[in-house]
Amino acid sequence: MNRTIKHGVFDWLFRSVVCLGFFAPPAFSDEPSLRPWGKNPWYWSLGGEPVLLLGGSDDDNLFQWPKEKLIPQLDRIVAAGGNVIRNTMSDRQDGGFEVYPFRQLDNGKYDLEQWNPEYWGRFETLLRETAQRKIVVQIEVWDRFDLTDVRKNDPYRWEKKHPYNPRNNVNYTFEESGFETRYPDHPGANKQPFFFTTPLQKNNQTVLKYQAKFVDKLLSHSLKYDHVLYCIDNETKAEKEWAEHWARQIKARAREANRTVMVTEMWDDWDLKAERHRRTFDHPELYDYVDVSQNNQNQGEKHWDNFLFVRQYLADHPRPMNTTKTYGADGNKFGHSDQDAIERFWRHLLAGAASIRFHRPDSGLGINDKAFACIRAARLLENEVRVWDLEPANELMRFRSDNEAYLAANKDRTTLVVYFPAETKPSLDRDIALNVDLPAGRYRRIWIDIDRGNRLGEFDEAPVSSRLHPPGKGNMVAILVATPE
Repeated sequence: MNRTIKHGVFDWLFRSVVCLGFFAPPAFSDEPSLRPWGKNPWYWSLGGEPVLLLGGSDDDNLFQWPKEKLIPQLDRIVAAGGNVIRNTMSDRQDGGFEVYPFRQLDNGKYDLEQWNPEYWGRFETLLRETAQRKIVVQIEVWDRFDLTDVRKNDPYRWEKKHPYNPRNNVNYTFEESGFETRYPDHPGANKQPFFFTTPLQKNNQTVLKYQAKFVDKLLSHSLKYDHVLYCIDNETKAEKEWAEHWARQIKARAREANRTVMVTEMWDDWDLKAERHRRTFDHPELYDYVDVSQNNQNQGEKHWDNFLFVRQYLADHPRPMNTTKTYGADGNKFGHSDQDAIERFWRHLLAGAASIRFHRPDSGLGINDKAFACIRAARLLENEVRVWDLEPANELMRFRSDNEAYLAANKDRTTLVVYFPAETKPSLDRDIALNVDLPAGRYRRIWIDIDRGNRLGEFDEAPVSSRLHPPGKGNMVAILVATPE
């Protein structure tokens, strides 16, 4: 047989088997799944070793991308030092190549009893390719924006396109489902009955049947892999019973497959002190980690203080704190800049976040050159310092102005890391002093240029009492390591 034809036939057979969900290579061969690290549960571990998750990507649902576009994106993330992506199971038609999970019939309507192998084949490809690159995937099962008509660029998303709309499927009517033709309000208004179907809500068995089939199908692919985290929704305001139902179903299916999975919910409130966030904070028995992405709508000291509030709140039951959407990009609709994104990334890093990802453009940097350099700089820091040994310690600085610098240190204060945001005002002279209560002696100083993603070199040892002044006007991080007397 001609070699090209032979390889083509093999590739076709391989992709066909994958699409049917029967095969996937092991994610991280014989290593335990992703878990909170036993020695410091604020952080993740993989294979029993601690791992800091950093990333950025140019879309939220990369599984929908054609493979020829997906692979370069994943390779760029790895080249930057990235090892985590966000993947909503979204099917909204933003890029022109997205498909729905259900089969479309010749009459144009969908049959919710039949799957679209293209959708699930794409999902399997993402899981396989990320596993090969050791990129963790944080899945969001439901995205409320898929089920509305609110977007100006897609004003009939629900009405004319979505398979769950009775107008567009052959499985139930408007009367049977309780759905309406259009949902033009922002999904935060909670007018979409799709998110009220569970038994402790409206017990809409007509729709819940198909929702459950979708989740089971998703898990038939993802439970074969060890590098997956689960989040129920994207920035939701749904009732707590909705999230609890799906968290329990995911965990039940995992137990049936002899697997252990990590599950959370992402609430919409920008204020992490809001009562809604306590639905996850107060229930470590159900939610294995917390996602505080919406904190990234805040800036400066408020952004730092909000995160530390959660860290203190969870202190009796420490869990990884993920921030999968780091907002900020010049010219975006929220008015947040590229600089905001970089600052948020580094504040969360020094405050103890377990996973940090730049949000997609135009609400975030994605994996552009600034994000690339930022992740590289964080890995350079990790080469010098065990980040999971650090804890936030701004109290070790004197003469500090708001948002001038942020500090983390290990418990015995022999290793310090100080982040200096870029000078945004000509009058700002970044210059802080360290607390004289630190251990006496001299400290080796290393500077990393965050904006270029490179190390500036090792500076002479200096007394801990000396003032610390960055060697440039951009985003800088200083590493100070005590040297023996």
